[in-house]
Amino acid sequence: MRLQTKLQTAVLVCMSLGGASFALAQQKGQWVPGQFGLNAGVIPDPGVTYANLAINYSADQLNSATGNGISGINGNYSFWVDENIFYYVPKHKFLGGHFMPYIALNYANGELVANITGTNINTGGGGSGFADTYVQPLNLGWHFGKRVDFNAGYAFVAPTGRFTQGASDNVGSGYWGHFITSGTTFYITKDQGTTANLTTAWEIHGQKSGTNVTPGQAFSMEWGLGQVLPLKKDMSRLLQVGLIGYDQWQVSNNSGTFTVAGIPLPQSRIPFYSAQAIGVQSNFILPAKHLVGFFKYCDEYRALARPKGRTFVFGFSWTLTFPEPKQPPAAKP
Repeated sequence: MRLQTKLQTAVLVCMSLGGASFALAQQKGQWVPGQFGLNAGVIPDPGVTYANLAINYSADQLNSATGNGISGINGNYSFWVDENIFYYVPKHKFLGGHFMPYIALNYANGELVANITGTNINTGGGGSGFADTYVQPLNLGWHFGKRVDFNAGYAFVAPTGRFTQGASDNVGSGYWGHFITSGTTFYITKDQGTTANLTTAWEIHGQKSGTNVTPGQAFSMEWGLGQVLPLKKDMSRLLQVGLIGYDQWQVSNNSGTFTVAGIPLPQSRIPFYSAQAIGVQSNFILPAKHLVGFFKYCDEYRALARPKGRTFVFGFSWTLTFPEPKQPPAAKP
C-alpha cells in the first residue's frame, strides 16, 4: 500500500532572543509521518487501485529545542486530512520490476489555538479545503526471490492548496517539494507471514510563495514489524497486526528572513525540529477481493522544536485487477 500525504503544517516554536520570548512560525516539511508501517515494500497487483486514508494529528504540548515542554504556553493544535490515492500498475515489467505511478488528492482541515501565560499574546487559526497534491510519476517495485519486496521512486508536491503569506486559514504549503522515496519489506519466515518493513523519504523544498524563505530539507523514516494471522483456514480472511513507528528530522537550515513583530529574523536561527513515535497497526485483508482495511495509532515519545502529539490513521484500499487472459478450450481426444 502507498498511503502518503504531503501537507504543510504551520506550528509554533519558541526561542529566546536577547531575553525576549518570540513565537515563530516553524518552516515544517511536507511529509506528515504515520503514513506507512506494515507492507512498506509491497505494491498492488497489476490493475488500478484506489485507497482512502484519513489521518488525524493532535497535540497539546509544545516542546523546545531540548525536548522539554515550554511552560507558560497553552493551547492545542490538530488537523484532519482525507487522502484519495489512485495507483496504476501495468502488467508488463520495466527494468525487471513493476511500474507504479500514483497521485494523491487531499482535503485538509486544521486548527491552532495558543496563548502565552502572563501576556496578551494569543493566536489562533484554522482552515479547510483542497490541499497540496502529491504526484509520484516514477516508482518501480521489485521482488527479490521470496524474501524481499523493494520499491524506489521520485515524487513531487504541487502547491495546489490555498496559501497566502500571513493568513490564518491556509491549507497549502505555498511551495514545491521534491522527494526521493523507498520502501522495503523483508519476509522473516518462509511462509511470508512475519515481516520487517522500512520506508524512507528525503524531501527538498522550493521557496515559499510571497517570501524569500526556503524551508530546510528533511528526512523521514517509518518502520514496522508485522505478523499475519489467518481468520479462516482457507486463508480467505486474514488479520495482520504489528508494531510500527516513525522518525523525522530536519537536516539542513532554512534560508531567508522571517519577520516577527516587525523584526527581521534569519530563518537559519530557528532550531531544527525532529520527532520520534511508536505505535500499533492492524489490517483486515480479503485476498480474493483485493480489499484491505487498516487502522494505525502512533504516540510521539520525543519531539524537538515542535508539538509533541499523537496520530490516528484509518482507511482502506481496493484493487480492480486486469482480467486474466482466457485459456483456449482443451482439445477433444
